[in-house]
Amino acid sequence: MGQAELLPGEYLNAVIDDDVFRIDGVKRDTRKIRLLLKSLARNESTTATNKKLKNDIKEIDDEDINIDTVAEYLDIFNRLFLTENQPPFATRIRSSVRVKQVEKRHFVDPSLPCAVLDVNSERLIGDLETAGFLFEALCERDLRIYAEACDAALYHYQDYAGKEIDAVVEFKNGDWIAFEIKLGANQIDAAAENLLEIRDAVAEEAGGMLPKALCVICGMSNAVYQRPDGVYVVPITALKSQ
Repeated sequence: MGQAELLPGEYLNAVIDDDVFRIDGVKRDTRKIRLLLKSLARNESTTATNKKLKNDIKEIDDEDINIDTVAEYLDIFNRLFLTENQPPFATRIRSSVRVKQVEKRHFVDPSLPCAVLDVNSERLIGDLETAGFLFEALCERDLRIYAEACDAALYHYQDYAGKEIDAVVEFKNGDWIAFEIKLGANQIDAAAENLLEIRDAVAEEAGGMLPKALCVICGMSNAVYQRPDGVYVVPITALKSQ
């Protein structure tokens, strides 16, 4: 095992064994802390609720955690900078579409859920669904950093009609850019279609501010290009601050 795989796990051990106690001097059940971290790792890049996390632990680990304990531990993870969730986005209009006001779950770095679940690159190749969620987490971590450098903020979009946007960068003047994140190039067409559908839905709302650009970030494309429908395709290797 190389340092790239060893260090995140050892960092988590230090946080669980020492920092959780030092934050307020309260001794907590480290076994339950690890169970909740595993549930968060299984639900990385999703909008899982506290109840969903509790049920996930019960169903998969056959352990029960009080819902208040879940909320308490999640607050501790946030205070210790283990997690940094992605808030919801809504265009600045009185929309007839109900927008879900739920955060998307994230560890501060995708190496941490890998360490919690004890997965390496070889195992992820055999589980592309999990790899896809972690790739999304990687891109959204970088987008947050680049957005903050431009005095902007990172969000996600999800409504009750089933429409979602993986990432939205909004600037202080209200301009915004929508991003779909896909690991494989075979998913680009569907991602672009989704972005266009949501853009058109926003256009139908009176006063809706349209996105300045639509973009698909892809792990398996070779170059930046603009599709005939106007959607940009950007490989992860070209994602950087300007």
